[in-house]
Amino acid sequence: MKTRPNYIAGGLSVVWLVIVGVPIYVMVSWSLQTRDSFLDRGPLAIPGSITFGNFAEVMDSGFMRYLLNTVIVTAACVVLTLVVAVPAAYAIVRSMSWASGATFRIFLAGLAIPAQATIIPLYLIINRMQLYDSLTAIVLPTVAFGLPLVVLVLVGSLRDVSNELYDAMTVDGAGPFRIMWQLVIPMSRGAIAAVGTYTALGAWNQFLFPLILTQDPSTRVLTLSLTNFKQEFQINVPGMMMAVMLTALPVFVLYLVARRWLIAGLAGVGSK
Repeated sequence: MKTRPNYIAGGLSVVWLVIVGVPIYVMVSWSLQTRDSFLDRGPLAIPGSITFGNFAEVMDSGFMRYLLNTVIVTAACVVLTLVVAVPAAYAIVRSMSWASGATFRIFLAGLAIPAQATIIPLYLIINRMQLYDSLTAIVLPTVAFGLPLVVLVLVGSLRDVSNELYDAMTVDGAGPFRIMWQLVIPMSRGAIAAVGTYTALGAWNQFLFPLILTQDPSTRVLTLSLTNFKQEFQINVPGMMMAVMLTALPVFVLYLVARRWLIAGLAGVGSK
């Protein structure tokens, strides 16, 4: 039998392609134009002349320093989140005590608390700890607000691991740490990669905590560096678009590399 083409799905795919492609085209087009060319031509017009002066301007504005700060924050958030979340999820799944259940409920309650609602007490706590205007002030809140979802995903993944495997390693004399290292982590590497990617994306795109908890240009991250192109009475839109494109490029590459693990882990099949 011949397969009947799905015209509806094809049409919706084209619509989605336009929705995603037009903003990307506009971003690339604007970033390759001069200010005068951008003002003279329409937003969807093809650039009359291509210039890389915006790239040089972005680099001169301290982009590499902001990139380094963002990489440090992202790496620290991923490492701290996994170091805390993997043992916590393992303890919640394997422990039968009331404390583990209460801990899991506390993590679930964290999903209902928006970061915006706690920014004032968080600001006071960071000041009392003398961490204001440092990269640590960005890392700690980002990890704290990312942990609930990460623990929830990992708990679902670890519950897919067969109890017979746990019992077999216990009979062989393996302790909790060895079971976690040799069984839990290898069996849940898909979910771990998924939550690691999710944490990296959240840390890379973080804006609220850097805006409130840092002030010195030396601790500025990429999301805040876009304000360099905003002046009192005008905005350098082509330069800002170039900075946005350079900022989004690592995230795009990370998604292309880890998209399979991200989708599989969030779908609850990270351990398969």
